[in-house]
Amino acid sequence: MCGRFALGIPRKAIGQRFGLDHLPNAPARYNIAPGQLVEAVLAAPQKRMGLFRWGLVPSWAKDASMGAKLINARAETAAVKPAFRAAMRRRRCLVPAQGFYEWSGEKSGKRQPWFITALSGVPLALAALWEHFESPEGEIIDSLAILTCEANAQIAPLHHRMPVLVRQEDDARWLNSRLENLDAVEDILAPREWPEMNIYRVGTLVNAPTREGPELILPLPEQDSQGELG
Repeated sequence: MCGRFALGIPRKAIGQRFGLDHLPNAPARYNIAPGQLVEAVLAAPQKRMGLFRWGLVPSWAKDASMGAKLINARAETAAVKPAFRAAMRRRRCLVPAQGFYEWSGEKSGKRQPWFITALSGVPLALAALWEHFESPEGEIIDSLAILTCEANAQIAPLHHRMPVLVRQEDDARWLNSRLENLDAVEDILAPREWPEMNIYRVGTLVNAPTREGPELILPLPEQDSQGELG
């Protein structure tokens, strides 16, 4: 799954990765959690950065509370699920991330957080879907869900799912809302190996969604790490 991520990369680097000349100012964030506002890249009518609540609220939902259950969408079934199928065809987006967190030790009860990022330091692009919701009372919410796929061999020791990571050469195809035939983007959603991944243990401060700061993504000192991945 994808339940927490960070975006502490300089704005210039984000703009370069996604081909955006102008980015709104925003603070560095290291503990982005469901229910919060997140940035996402859209392509229509022109490429831009938008702000969305994390937790997709379908346009037909009775109220916004439904979004709390829809922070992720499974890549294998999003095209047929009522909550996601329209967005999957016409409202795809990319969520910039410095990296994302996963936890090991779920069975033992001792949850150890790990941070997954790119060795190069280049921002990751998480595949996502967005929706526009208007309540009868006039509440307007733009929201999104991050797509997940089966974990690759690198992530599998931590969790059986991982976010769909989009390579830069696939950005335009993923964002193209005219490609409603999902066969055109099916390969983007397939699990793949990412040799450039950097996976390391971090401190348990990130376990609390209210904690924030660059110290959350610092590697644990070697003497504090309990062995290797898995």
